[in-house]
Amino acid sequence: MDQKIHTQIVIIGSGPAGYSAAFRCADLGLDVLLIERYNTLGGVCLNVGCIPSKSLLHIAKVIKEAKELDDLGVSFNKPLINIRKIKNWKESIIKRLTDGLSHMRKKRGIKIIEGNASFNTENSLLVKNKESQFLVYFKNAIIATGSHPIKIPSISYDDERIWDSTDALLLKKIPDRFLIIGSGIIGLEMATIYSSLGSQVDVIDRFKDFLPLVDKDIANIYVKSINKRFNLLLNTHLNEIKVTKDQLIIRMTQDDIEKKDLYYDAVLIAIGRMPNISGLGLESIGIKINNFGFIEVNKQLQTNISHIYAIGDVTGPPMLAHKGVHEGHIAAEVISGKNHFFEPQVIPSIAYTEPEIAWVGLNEKQAKKQNINYEVASFPWSASGRAMASNSSTGMTKLIFNKINNKIIGGAIVGTNAGELIGEVSLAIEMGCDAEDLALTIHAHPTLYESIGLCAEVYQGTVTDLLNIKFKK
Repeated sequence: MDQKIHTQIVIIGSGPAGYSAAFRCADLGLDVLLIERYNTLGGVCLNVGCIPSKSLLHIAKVIKEAKELDDLGVSFNKPLINIRKIKNWKESIIKRLTDGLSHMRKKRGIKIIEGNASFNTENSLLVKNKESQFLVYFKNAIIATGSHPIKIPSISYDDERIWDSTDALLLKKIPDRFLIIGSGIIGLEMATIYSSLGSQVDVIDRFKDFLPLVDKDIANIYVKSINKRFNLLLNTHLNEIKVTKDQLIIRMTQDDIEKKDLYYDAVLIAIGRMPNISGLGLESIGIKINNFGFIEVNKQLQTNISHIYAIGDVTGPPMLAHKGVHEGHIAAEVISGKNHFFEPQVIPSIAYTEPEIAWVGLNEKQAKKQNINYEVASFPWSASGRAMASNSSTGMTKLIFNKINNKIIGGAIVGTNAGELIGEVSLAIEMGCDAEDLALTIHAHPTLYESIGLCAEVYQGTVTDLLNIKFKK
């Protein structure tokens, strides 16, 4: 017999979007029930995604920097990789964070059921786990079920050497030869990690352009920087993976030329992610799905059924944790009666590679498409004292300004800690800053972030740290 539960708010999924929505709802005095199919909070991001990957990327960065110091007169022995200790450290970080979330859930009085949920009416859910079955009646629901890796239909995933991103982060082994299919953020981050740990890595992608959301000048700096660490093969199509006892035999075509059989010890497939909406019973209650398979929502995150909301990856790109967190806050606030909307000017994106790539707002291609009269200002890190002193002069800061009103409309940074530096650019766009606002804000010297102020000076024609091509008497 079903156990019946009545709640004001039910939230399906406890990733960054789901737990943020739950915590905000509770803080606003609402009665909250959280449904999660796994036994820990945090979703993919915390348990098998963002957090574990960043811990391994930190190790990769330190290994790279240690190798580079050899040219500067400081030599270390070849690193000894203890996979067990690395895994234990990674798991300890995850545990500290998940324990923290669990503590905050309990302190906020949020109830939780472990299980899989599906809608059976517009105001009720059926939740099943191995032991029990619950019938949950709600006034409002928030769908925050996240996403999963896209699979290639022609490939069998039964072999333990064919990985998705979750497998790659388990550190099962360090393959001698490692193939990554997909040069998006996940593929590049895994290439960064495994090449540092000793794998010979090839990254292939069927597209001709590398990171199409980033302008070529930024992309080219990154591509040049990784030449000695791993191979990037664009316009390359996977034809076949043949599984043998000892190796995986790969057949691929690059620039319409078929390559001979290539041998790898593991293959990671990282070609994108799809929303977790199968099995939720959305069709039975008539929730609209768009042509790309994502749940349609308005600016208050409501579906076409106004008391059912959707947040995070299930609503479509950009599929980023920080977007989901903000959507969760807005959904909670709307349910509580506040007339709030999710309408950010910009959402930053970061590839946590080495060097990092970060971008926000419009790129040049988008500005042209929108017929904006724009101008680019850039500052090479080869002219940055801090970058040179940190042995990180491979980089560039680039800002895009609207020439009509001098306001900043976009920016991109490639270089060490670019993901931290992009924050000022994001804030500047959100606040409607113009070039003068940035140029007259005193930036500390020597720092990497002063390159943002210097870019604004380049645009204004007041820069003194570079030859001033716009100088006027």
